[in-house]
Amino acid sequence: MNDEAELKEQVVMALKGVYDPEIPVDVYELGLIYDIKIFPVNNVYILMTLTSPSCPSAGEIPSEIEAKVRAVPGVNDVSVELTFDPPYSTELMSEVAKLELGFM
Repeated sequence: MNDEAELKEQVVMALKGVYDPEIPVDVYELGLIYDIKIFPVNNVYILMTLTSPSCPSAGEIPSEIEAKVRAVPGVNDVSVELTFDPPYSTELMSEVAKLELGFM
């Protein structure tokens, strides 16, 4: 596994430690993370959404994601971008999340 793939895996593990305060499932399994890119010098870009634009945790979740990813050894810088396009839907959840929340 190359360094970039390994770093991306560690970033995913960090993301799995961030939870939406209203849902007992992490942001990665919920499908809130649309994209993770690793750029040269280990700069990490994360494109994400929230369960709704009026989510009460709108300020907390992206900053918690940034802090957790920044703590991954080897990460140089982190950029978290919020988007609501496409809008979030439960279709984006992993099977793990769907089982956990009773969607399956």
